[in-house]
Amino acid sequence: MITAGPIYSRELKTARVAADLAVVGGGLAGTCCAITAARAGIRVALVQDRPVLGGNASSEIRLWILGATSHMGNNNRWAREGGVIDEILVENTARNPEGNATLLDALLLEKVVAEPNITLLLNTAVFAAEKSGAATIRLIRAFCAQNSTLYELQAPLFCDASGDGILGYLAGAAFRVGAEGHDEFGEGFAPEHATHDLLGHSLYFYSKDAGKPVRFQPPAFALTDITKIPRWRDFKPRDSGPHLWWLEWGGSLDTVHDTETIKWELWKVAYGVWNHIKNSGMFPEAENLTLEWMGAIPGKRESRRFEGEYILRQQDIVGQRAQPDAVSYGGWAIDLHPVDGVYSEKPGCTQWHAKGVYPIPYRCLFSRNVTNLFLSGRLISASHVAFGSTRVMATCAHNGQAVGMAAALCRRHHVLPADLLDPARVSELQRELLRAGHFIPGIALEDPDDLVRQATVTASGELRLASLAPNGETLRLENASAMMLPVPAGPVPRFEFTADVAEATTVRAELRISSKPDNHTPDVTLATLEVPLPAGTGQRISLAFDAMIETPRYAFICLMDNPAVSIHLSDQRVTGILSLFQRFNRAVAKSPRQEPPPGIGIESFEFWLPQRRPTGKNCAMAIDPPIACFGPPNISNGIARPIRQPNAWVADPADPRPCLSIRWDEPRAIHRIELAFDTDLDHPMESVLWNHPERTMPFCIQDLEIRDDAGRVLAALAGNHQTRRTIVLDPPARTGRIDILPRHPSTHTPAALFEARCY
Repeated sequence: MITAGPIYSRELKTARVAADLAVVGGGLAGTCCAITAARAGIRVALVQDRPVLGGNASSEIRLWILGATSHMGNNNRWAREGGVIDEILVENTARNPEGNATLLDALLLEKVVAEPNITLLLNTAVFAAEKSGAATIRLIRAFCAQNSTLYELQAPLFCDASGDGILGYLAGAAFRVGAEGHDEFGEGFAPEHATHDLLGHSLYFYSKDAGKPVRFQPPAFALTDITKIPRWRDFKPRDSGPHLWWLEWGGSLDTVHDTETIKWELWKVAYGVWNHIKNSGMFPEAENLTLEWMGAIPGKRESRRFEGEYILRQQDIVGQRAQPDAVSYGGWAIDLHPVDGVYSEKPGCTQWHAKGVYPIPYRCLFSRNVTNLFLSGRLISASHVAFGSTRVMATCAHNGQAVGMAAALCRRHHVLPADLLDPARVSELQRELLRAGHFIPGIALEDPDDLVRQATVTASGELRLASLAPNGETLRLENASAMMLPVPAGPVPRFEFTADVAEATTVRAELRISSKPDNHTPDVTLATLEVPLPAGTGQRISLAFDAMIETPRYAFICLMDNPAVSIHLSDQRVTGILSLFQRFNRAVAKSPRQEPPPGIGIESFEFWLPQRRPTGKNCAMAIDPPIACFGPPNISNGIARPIRQPNAWVADPADPRPCLSIRWDEPRAIHRIELAFDTDLDHPMESVLWNHPERTMPFCIQDLEIRDDAGRVLAALAGNHQTRRTIVLDPPARTGRIDILPRHPSTHTPAALFEARCY
């Protein structure tokens, strides 16, 4: 028994934590930052004020994770973010294709606690920062109510990934709130004058079918007049979770200090919406529905944005401006919302897309006036307009990985964040990120330590794409359709499609490319053909375009809409090959062609989108001469996803046991092998409330062996579903040759490998 008599006062139990990097905020940005830094060998303290990780992606808020892929609703092909966030999304899809937010919570916790270099403090809120000078944070203090413990965290480096920027605020870092006026950065989409207008918070609910009638009595505070919501007619009984993202409010308030006020208004709205669905009499199909879950914490969009060495702006996004210190990228639309949110007469959002992804510079990821403070998440250095794109979670997570690696390099070289702007150190940072599976537009991995670059790489065979075999299915050309194919420099190959034609007609075919070779927006037409077709099945559409391709790139062989024509389809799927349709996704666009108002600095262009599996099959076709860009040298070109070309070795589908051989002039000691597989980087892998058709992506090599020059098995993979696998050889293997022997993922999909590196 313990007794404690009365005394004048007591002190809290205090625990002291020392680290190389203290990360404040356990959303996806902070989580990916901490994991990256820990894997790079430094000690990390991750401080999260909630009981789970993930922020807006967690079970407390339940928003799906998205970024540059934008629900496959823009022209950013193979744009899913790489590195740690890709690892998380791929693993979540494999374990949790139905999108259970609680299982995502568990996965994020698993990933963090697996790293021995991370000290994780949940339910712990930072409330004070102590500085050793005007520009340097010495330590931070945080309190955990669950164990009534005060923590003092001391580190040479800090990262604020807290969303609202609690650490940056306490430490005196320069920040902004609200929208800049047009004149400050010359942004066409900015308001004429600076305003305090912000994006608001959202809160939503989930429902389920109880199998019997369920009554609902709303709480007394629920909104009773649903017509106060101008879009009240848009409510549907089966809408739940992030589909209700537009239940948003608070943009005219202080989104930091008025959060509780905003939450109560959103509760009023959300319970009022459910009351309308259950009790208005307009939705008899809702009789058996019950309210399964109501959000208790609003998902925040915008509050403080901190100032770095550079402030990203609209022109950087729309123009896809090259950045010498690029370490990440974005690709979500510039997505701004009306300040009155759900009560506004305006649409719930205005989204304007760029023609491709854009780089994010390192200069946006550290404070300009607090020398040891990194910035990550939605609070990075960006204008209000640019923030409309950078704020989404997969982009924030990718930025977080860049910060985690930068912190590791700062400790390696005993320098501060700004010191990494030295060109040699920027190159080192980019190289280390690319080694870890990151993607940076326009930057290829140049790795002097990779032994494959000193080897001769050959294969038992490679794909030469001469045809895609028909499967008996057809698709009517209700929308214009295209095959997106990598083509070499020189004359364009001849293409032939097969069609069933309901009545005599003429098909219009167009050969298009993108105005920027790294983009996948078909905005330049090189040639056009008009092909007359008689009625009948099995008609041949032969296309011999009189055009030259100046540099290897993707071409779009477009068959324009014609409902009298049905194109034959194929079951074959190939890495780096896609079928597209001239259409739009209502979740992220208003029409098949983006047509912004004049003068706002946004470009007009068409959307050409793939369909999600199990649809989205390729067109059956013949190609003469065959496309030959799938050779073994691709595995060491430094690019691990399709950009201008597939950038993968793709095995010959007819080879029953394909083999990729890496040979050296003399034996080498191999300690580690890094492999990169095709997990379909075009697939967004939304994390919650989404039923994905597969647990393992159809292009991904699941089984392979690695043998040495004597035929001994050095390693084997079975049931792989991840993008990247690191194989550590202990003891190291001394060999003059490595043979990689994969199995084809299926009879319709040949084995493909983006990258193989040896150290």
